[in-house]
Amino acid sequence: MKNYDVIIIGTGQATGTILPTLLAMKKSVAIVEGDRTGGSCVNWGCTPTKALVASARNAHMIRRSQDFGIQVSDFTVDFPQVMDRMNSIRDTASEGFTAWLDEQTDYYRCFGRFVDAHTLEVGDEKISGDQIIIHTGARARELDVPGMDSVPWLDNKRLLGLTELPEHLLIIGGSYIGIEFAQIFRRFGSKVTIIEHAQSLISHEDPDVSKEAKIILESEGIEVALASSVSKVEEMHDGSITLSYLQGGNEKQVVGSHLLVGAGRIPNSDKLDLEKASVKTNERGYIEVDEQCRSSVPHIFALGDVNGKGAFTHTSVHDGQVYLSTLAGPERKVSDRIPIYCLYMDPPLARVGLSEHEARKKGIPFLVTKMQMGAISRAKEKSETKGFIKVLVSKDDDTILGAAVFGVGGDEILGMLALAMEAKLSYKHFQNTVLPHPTVAELIPFMFSNLSEGKDA
Repeated sequence: MKNYDVIIIGTGQATGTILPTLLAMKKSVAIVEGDRTGGSCVNWGCTPTKALVASARNAHMIRRSQDFGIQVSDFTVDFPQVMDRMNSIRDTASEGFTAWLDEQTDYYRCFGRFVDAHTLEVGDEKISGDQIIIHTGARARELDVPGMDSVPWLDNKRLLGLTELPEHLLIIGGSYIGIEFAQIFRRFGSKVTIIEHAQSLISHEDPDVSKEAKIILESEGIEVALASSVSKVEEMHDGSITLSYLQGGNEKQVVGSHLLVGAGRIPNSDKLDLEKASVKTNERGYIEVDEQCRSSVPHIFALGDVNGKGAFTHTSVHDGQVYLSTLAGPERKVSDRIPIYCLYMDPPLARVGLSEHEARKKGIPFLVTKMQMGAISRAKEKSETKGFIKVLVSKDDDTILGAAVFGVGGDEILGMLALAMEAKLSYKHFQNTVLPHPTVAELIPFMFSNLSEGKDA
């Protein structure tokens, strides 16, 4: 049986983060992967979906061409070509990652299971490791709804395998996955209906954010049903899918050609035989870890979605950096990172730190400033005036507590605010910063002249 210094189970983005350092330290490394190289981000998440977002935005801007004085008489969306472009991008990324792993490591292309705390079964072999890193990600949560087991429902993974454009896409879930795909496929020409159980879209966000997202989606012809509980799904004789749901005490139905389930994720921890290694999980299946991503077994670490500490590529990468700090120091902590994320609808929603709701819940005294994108020259010049910018400031020390940039360029602008938060800078540093005109960011320094007591959003 071959022994390694480090065995990594899974090839998500933390693997690419930590491997160069391990190799530079002359560590012997084995990689174990039973699916496509690159994990969710490269294959079913960020890379392919943002490629589709780009194609969908092009279609949307062509439809808006008259707004800019450009006349386009007619155009069509070639859905197979859209998907070919997407596949080319993700395949290139996955194949390049595969070639690198094959060259630098012993790459076992199969699923792994624990035999004991140091040993894995990989195919017909057993290998052992001084350290083992679990980086197996998460998958779509299946719904316990009558008829679901007899309907060809899609998750984000299977949706990306479509070769024909859905006539009417039904989506269960109104958060990241549901909203992004809703807008993508509506812009490609599908009819789209979102069914959301909560009272608002992206229900963990402030009410003004949720309201704005709904307005934007409905303005593009997407139907949104909130406070709706799915009661049954059924495949009809013609292949269509009937979805029944309760809303306000009334039972309603909607018929579509395809059904996407985007109602949460569950960790890929259930098929690793973790009990044989004495690795503990919580009631939701996430591997319990400490501040350095160590599991209940000190030489076994869990990085990325499988540990429940974050659900994004960048949090997975940071987990990798935290793990590396245990090898070379100084040790970093998972809890030290500031929450930051983007929802890539168009315009994007970019968020960092606390929302108003979270600040009130924690009892943190704050001031808030808000500006509509329609007041920003650059947004008006681009005819991209939907959304707003909102920033929270601490009453105690003038540092920034959180921000939402819901508008054109928000995903790029957010980094400036995140850096200020990491450096614990007073908002007054923004007021002394000269930013170029015309940009969306240039008015952020002037927003702080209008700080006021936070009110219900």
